[in-house]
Amino acid sequence: MIEIIDLSQEIYEGMPVYKSLPQVKISVHNTHEEWDDEINPTTKTPAVYKMEMGEHTGTHVDAINHMAKQYVGHSIDTMPLSMFYTEGICLDFSNKNFKELITSDDIKKELQKEQLEIKANDTVLLYTDHYRKAFQTENWGNGPGITTECARWLGEQKIAAFGVETMSPGVPGISNKEVHHICGELGFTHYENMINLHQLIGRGRFRFIGLPLKIRGGTGSPVRAVAIFE
Repeated sequence: MIEIIDLSQEIYEGMPVYKSLPQVKISVHNTHEEWDDEINPTTKTPAVYKMEMGEHTGTHVDAINHMAKQYVGHSIDTMPLSMFYTEGICLDFSNKNFKELITSDDIKKELQKEQLEIKANDTVLLYTDHYRKAFQTENWGNGPGITTECARWLGEQKIAAFGVETMSPGVPGISNKEVHHICGELGFTHYENMINLHQLIGRGRFRFIGLPLKIRGGTGSPVRAVAIFE
């Protein structure tokens, strides 16, 4: 029997977004009463919502052109779909504290502990339990993140992507900007704002799917990320 685990946040008005990114705004654009030409309706039943939000809202993937200005043209719609349909593994870093860094040595230890290996074109998910610990609290923006050295090591393994529960792959002010630059340089990407990673720990390899919207020139896209066990 196939088991599908949802790894994506809900999208709703007022949800947390990273720093100066656009706030999510959702309003009713059309109602069924309007479509049915009702006069003075006593109800307003949504038929179509109007949504305003940034590409980097909720659980999303970054395009290569987001990593630095020299990667202009490498937008989300130009990236091969094979980058978003991969095998995956999830490693446990729930012992990490706020703003604590994850190194390549940390990853190697977890791989050995779980008797796993990183293969080319994998998606590597990093479970820190930050979503359950800190979502919608004052510490939501203070999550753990990887070092620049770790980002380069992951890229050298020829992975398609890695994924985190936090709003940024590195720790802002310490490694985050550099992690983005390394992703651009080595041609891999990352997912942010993931959930339910605790359900993947200790279960080995799975199918990972995180398909983006086909946004012309897009710098990223929300995704409905899932892990599939067969």
